[in-house]
Amino acid sequence: MQFKSYWHDTSVPFAHGQSGPVEGKVDVVVIGAGFTGLNAARKLAREGVSVAVLEARHVGFGGSGRNGGHLNNGMAHGYGEAKAHLGAERAKALWQAYDRSIDMIEDVIAEEGIACDFRRAGKLKLASKPSHVAGLRANFETIHREVDSDTRFLEKSELGAEVGSDAFHGAMLYGKSAMMHMGRYVNGLAEAAHRHGARIWEDAPVIDRRRDGSGWRIETPKGAILTDRVIVATNAYSNSVPQAPLAHFRSRIISVGSFIVATRPLSDDEIAATLPGNRTYVTSMSIGNYFRLSPDKRIIFGGRARFSATSDQNSDAKSGVVLRAGLEGMFPQLKGIDLDYCWGGMVGMTKDRYPRAGEVDGMIYGMGYSGHGAQMSTLIGQVLADQAMGRTDTNPLQGLDWPKVPLHSGKPWFLPLVGMYFGLKDRIS
Repeated sequence: MQFKSYWHDTSVPFAHGQSGPVEGKVDVVVIGAGFTGLNAARKLAREGVSVAVLEARHVGFGGSGRNGGHLNNGMAHGYGEAKAHLGAERAKALWQAYDRSIDMIEDVIAEEGIACDFRRAGKLKLASKPSHVAGLRANFETIHREVDSDTRFLEKSELGAEVGSDAFHGAMLYGKSAMMHMGRYVNGLAEAAHRHGARIWEDAPVIDRRRDGSGWRIETPKGAILTDRVIVATNAYSNSVPQAPLAHFRSRIISVGSFIVATRPLSDDEIAATLPGNRTYVTSMSIGNYFRLSPDKRIIFGGRARFSATSDQNSDAKSGVVLRAGLEGMFPQLKGIDLDYCWGGMVGMTKDRYPRAGEVDGMIYGMGYSGHGAQMSTLIGQVLADQAMGRTDTNPLQGLDWPKVPLHSGKPWFLPLVGMYFGLKDRIS
């Protein structure tokens, strides 16, 4: 088993990073080379704005290259809960923004010729307990009536054609949801941004940001660059940046580990016995799982295996044991199957699990996707580019307050307690 991201290992790395020192003057500096930052840079460069991207590691190193490969429309919340929290108008606008972002991903792929196995697969939200069926059905009825008619409720008797497991008791099908190869997409975005004129420096972590006249001086170990505007697209990895440059976000973003394994490639018979529907799948548990088939027919199976803010080989290996047990419990026919990959990454959570985008202290930012960034970040990247060019009417999150997480200064000491709470909630639900 390899302790590396399947998406990284099966895609061609970006090959046009800047080899010289970080220097010069640009209109906009983007911090972070994931989906958000790269689509912001692509949009700006296409509009003739000079732009530089500074990435601490390599293109797609963070959540963009460490996720489960889903592009699921819908939010992290029940739609009724979103209406109660945000109000009906904003909840509907945010729901539609998730839909638009998947449409935008499809458009970008076509415009830039990115070969990344994009497919409108549909998503199944699976009821893991009989007691979850009523709530799932009620959520479906509200969504189907008010915001998304391309949905359907499946009874337990209909699941055999979709998933080869007796663990589920009904499901909601979201027809607009999609999947793609995340590594090929993020590297393709970088190539597109470069082709349009953006300069991308890898291994260039930001270590300081200071005023320089009316603009900013952005410091890295490779040198410094001057800019008029700064876009921050670091999400869960904001806490890995030194305190000073991104201090505002450290007390507002909770970095939570999400862990994933990938099996060996399955035979056609094995696929027919496990995931014949070939969709994206998520379970209804608070500490749930998500899974899908890869382009080369592996099951990619992930979840919050452990409530940890650490992703390294030791942590990932411990989580892989938990994930294997979950996979084999769900699909006993796969007991003992070889796992070829095991990896983890950080999810950027906000206290209320809604993303944020706006401007503070001279920084335009988009982050806090709370596990739904693969689908939303492309749209937010364009929103941030618009804002850098003076347009603020495209932001579906404009004006949404973002309070600090109490007693949180960057290291989420409370995660074990959160895990205990959600574990108890799952047991009694």
